[in-house]
Amino acid sequence: MLGASAFAAPAGDLPLMPWPAKVERPTTQGALVLNNQLSVSVSGDDLGDAVNRLRQRIALQTGWTLQPQAEKPDKPTIRIAIAKKVKPQPLPDSDESYKLIVDANGVNISANTRFGALRAMETLLQLMQNGAENTSIPWVTIEDSPRFPWRGLLLDSARHFIPLPDIKRQIDGMAAAKLNVLHWHLTDDQGWRFTSKRYPKLTQLASDGLFYTPEQMREIVRYAAERGIRVVPEIDMPGHASAIAVAYPELMSAPGPYAMERHWGVLKPVLDPTKEATYTFADAMVSELAAIFPDPYLHIGGDEVDDSQWKANAAIQRFMRDNKLADSHALQAYFNRKLETILEKHHRQMVGWDEIYHPDLPKSILIQSWQGQDALGQVAQNGYKGILSTGFYLDQPQSTAYHYRNEIVPQGLNGVDVIADTDSVQSWAFSMPRLKGKPVEGSFTLVKGDAGWRGFIDFAGKSRRAVNNIQWRDDNQVTFTVDTWMGETRPVVNVDNDKLTGYFLVGNTRYPISGTRLDDVPKGTPPVVPDVANQANLLGGEAALWAENVVAPVLDIRLWPRAFAVAERLWSAQDVNDVDNMYTRLQAMDSWSTVSVGLQQHTQQQVQFTRLANNADTLPLQILAQALEPAQYYTRQHLKFQAGNYHQFEPLNRLADALNAESATVRQMHKWADRLVSDAEDTESAEALRHVFNRWQNNTSDVLALSENSYQLKAIKPVILEVDKLASIGLRLTDLVARQGTLDDKEIASIQSELDSAAKVQDEVVIAAVYPLETLLRATRNQ
Repeated sequence: MLGASAFAAPAGDLPLMPWPAKVERPTTQGALVLNNQLSVSVSGDDLGDAVNRLRQRIALQTGWTLQPQAEKPDKPTIRIAIAKKVKPQPLPDSDESYKLIVDANGVNISANTRFGALRAMETLLQLMQNGAENTSIPWVTIEDSPRFPWRGLLLDSARHFIPLPDIKRQIDGMAAAKLNVLHWHLTDDQGWRFTSKRYPKLTQLASDGLFYTPEQMREIVRYAAERGIRVVPEIDMPGHASAIAVAYPELMSAPGPYAMERHWGVLKPVLDPTKEATYTFADAMVSELAAIFPDPYLHIGGDEVDDSQWKANAAIQRFMRDNKLADSHALQAYFNRKLETILEKHHRQMVGWDEIYHPDLPKSILIQSWQGQDALGQVAQNGYKGILSTGFYLDQPQSTAYHYRNEIVPQGLNGVDVIADTDSVQSWAFSMPRLKGKPVEGSFTLVKGDAGWRGFIDFAGKSRRAVNNIQWRDDNQVTFTVDTWMGETRPVVNVDNDKLTGYFLVGNTRYPISGTRLDDVPKGTPPVVPDVANQANLLGGEAALWAENVVAPVLDIRLWPRAFAVAERLWSAQDVNDVDNMYTRLQAMDSWSTVSVGLQQHTQQQVQFTRLANNADTLPLQILAQALEPAQYYTRQHLKFQAGNYHQFEPLNRLADALNAESATVRQMHKWADRLVSDAEDTESAEALRHVFNRWQNNTSDVLALSENSYQLKAIKPVILEVDKLASIGLRLTDLVARQGTLDDKEIASIQSELDSAAKVQDEVVIAAVYPLETLLRATRNQ
């Protein structure tokens, strides 16, 4: 193509996600117009049902009934040429690269293997647009291959069972997002979810009758393989073993008796690593799973072992002394070495969580990190392979931007903590109590140098992180942002006479803090950044959907479209990282995946709203939801724990369960507020804000009526009244900023107090609209 314009990284304006490695548009921009006579040809391999699926998806996207095509069409609209025929079972090193050319002659896809062809089909479907005049595909040349080979999604069928059709739908979504590993969490304390021939009591006594048969699991493996997706099963050992304890108490480290575990958390039952019967059990499980799941990897869990049963068992303690096992970690490593031998016998490689990492284990194992980049960096630097899940926990409501910024390769500090003689420095210790568990403690340091403010934060037990966006709101109040394992974290703190007060905004939820000024800058721990050679040990990552707060009827609301952003982080170049561009394309993915892929994030939300409203007219709830978000981080879990409701039978039927993780309306309001504050004559932004506030006010009586008629909505009545009040404040502040008016300190303090009150979590929901209003309020202060 002569005179082509190239968009490699960063991303351009086509509705593609993940963004491809190389995109070129011809300077003479044109489009291939389609009609219902289009046809598809494939050469070089048999793609099974993939061509039929492609045609069905085109029919869904266009609303057409496609005319039948010849078995071998003369002039196919879409030509797919595969260079090499390979087995249809995807492998960790499968070649997923492809080239896609769209021009006046049609669509040409070339790929080395079937897997690249499957990925190209999804790109093609994303490019297909119903425009003002017709359905067409823009002329374009795309060359594409993934940055990382392991791009996974963990589904947890153990805590809340997931029916087969729901799993298949998520596999369709994964294929659409070019994710290629389904990590299937099949066992945990609250349930054993697959039948075992050798140990039948596992499902007879510990599944509540909710489990998968071998044939159903094979069906999932087949379904996934047809879409180029591997399935890696996980059985959790030696901890998370309460379900095993119910069925086979003789394998445990304490005699029992055991009953089905209904509560969430880290629990005590643990397998006895000193008994031969434990390894007979493990061998049977690996043997049965290896016969069903062809993938070379098998996940053995290995996380969160409570060692109190080991410590209380005299025989186990004697065994540890006799075998010179210094502590419980060494005993678990002994267990894992024996387990690794069993896996080898069945031609499987071990995957496990951070806790399995031990120098006695071979370098063929793969570590999945829930503890974060620090742990993963150490693993990679020591020559072990690793994948990242911290920062990709989609069961936690977080902003998509937070997941998107979550870089797999640990990053250095780039000298941010090197203090020059001319710098002025202040360090503050803080303590942030949580609703469950120990307080989060540490210190942050702010440095004023020639180039302005910079800073870093040291959480206890974690490596040092640079902080961003430092703003002094007045002489005593400072705010900044830092991405942590808890989510995007924004301290808003007052520093006064060596005392620290205020709160950390974790996601969208305020956690009060206290602290004191430090005399010296703390020493801190530098992040572990693997050298270039060892960075090759980082194979990718996995989004995780743990199911304490997830049931099948809200599964898609939790996952989509956010999982596309994780998929892009794992597939696309590191410098494809523009957040605004990502959100624009994510919006396109949201509608495309609903129509073309059949994902149900909108359907499920509508069903939940209909149930809550006792009424098919859910518009009042939809309008209210614009102002709201579920409380982010683990706030909802911790509130349930405090209320004694942190268990399997807690109904997930609140408004919070039906909400998106973040409000698109509030995200837009932030933009309008920022624009209006920087340019008071931006009438478009002012009008957009007024439109939203008026809509919320006009909605109040309708949504109040719904809350009166539903006991499941009663608890959000105060939220409805707060949103109404905020809409009034919003209208007033918008007018003030638009005419550059100001308020006196007393009035500002009064409004701020109302915003602080509205910011509190109510029925597990946060009114996220508080924060663009704060931006407007700050602009009314006399400068």
